[in-house]
Amino acid sequence: MSKNRPPAPALLRGLTRARYSRRDTFRLAGLSAAALALAGCGVEGQGQSHSDMTEYWEGRKSNGKVRFANWPLYMDPEKPELKRFTEQTGIEVEYHESIQDMPSWFGEIQPLLANGDDIGADLMVISNGQELTKLMALGYLAPLNREYLGNFTEFADEYHTMSAYDYGNKYTVPYASGITGIAYNPERTGREITSVKDLWDPAFKGRVGMMADPQEIANFGMFYKGISPDDSGVDDWKAAAEALKKQRDDGIVRAYYEQDYIQPLVNGDIWLTMAWSGDIYQVNAEEGSNLKFVIPEEGGTLWTDNMTIPITAQNPVDAIMLMDFLYAPDIAASLTEYINYICPVPHAKEVLLDRASELSGEEKEELEGLANSPLVFPSDSDYARLHNYKVLDVEAGEDKEFNSIFQAITQA
Repeated sequence: MSKNRPPAPALLRGLTRARYSRRDTFRLAGLSAAALALAGCGVEGQGQSHSDMTEYWEGRKSNGKVRFANWPLYMDPEKPELKRFTEQTGIEVEYHESIQDMPSWFGEIQPLLANGDDIGADLMVISNGQELTKLMALGYLAPLNREYLGNFTEFADEYHTMSAYDYGNKYTVPYASGITGIAYNPERTGREITSVKDLWDPAFKGRVGMMADPQEIANFGMFYKGISPDDSGVDDWKAAAEALKKQRDDGIVRAYYEQDYIQPLVNGDIWLTMAWSGDIYQVNAEEGSNLKFVIPEEGGTLWTDNMTIPITAQNPVDAIMLMDFLYAPDIAASLTEYINYICPVPHAKEVLLDRASELSGEEKEELEGLANSPLVFPSDSDYARLHNYKVLDVEAGEDKEFNSIFQAITQA
């Protein structure tokens, strides 16, 4: 992208807003290896109780309006997709950037939902993690009626329909996803980076960045030890923590970062670091840098922000209609042009390439680059190397034990 343009919104999200606040609670689940296997076999999701779903939706009708709560900078300010939705359906959309972080949003809506009160939103985007798990467990999310989700059923990537945190999409539909992998400056490292073990290499002493989030470093510690996070237990966590502790004590880690690793990587303070895919795509596009992003051969992590309907929604039919509308390939492509994170609709790539064929010069190059980026449209082999965060039993206190083990690494 031209350097005289204002920074793209995805880059602003990474550099000016504490994105870690969207991810600072434990990710209780993601896309599990078992789910990937089931996806490959075409196994259908079990779904919620049919009677519960039928009872919720019985007699409900469109009211001609929907209130949409989302994160800042997660849709073009001109709202072209929402305008098209209104043009095609007549449904008016009230769009609010209400969600700044998951803990505060959950704290705001939980008392209202517990009392059966309206929260002021019919559709909201919730990150997979502790709050989402609680919302589902407490019965605060509406069970989705697949009869309204024709676009989702036809066009959603199979890897986004088999998530362990909501297998079969009983309550959630992905809005956008991202990958946690490794970013590096090849001019500094002097070689390609391919393995998690590179983050432990003494050759990069003092030049390695790691994430401060316990769930993030836990996965990479387990990857290093050859442990699958999906099937891990306390002994595995302790083994991973010991490896992370040695990495720290050997002086290999320069710092543990939240969302603030980009500038040190660009400046050369660190040469390689744990990173989020969208950040690297955007900094390269905006700054003309040559940073590389890889999913390590041992694996990376997939995280997802999901569209959900609160149980007290005043306009659930309108909400689910909008949810499905955003899965039309041309609409998904339009969103992806602005968001630059992983698109859950593979056909959007074809739409972007078709649009690029009608352009020329820099605009054509930019759109082709977006459509062909594995950071936006990962390949099947990329997805096969992505893992979930360990599913933690909160009622049994697993989250507290897990947290104490890995926070001891970054807070020492």
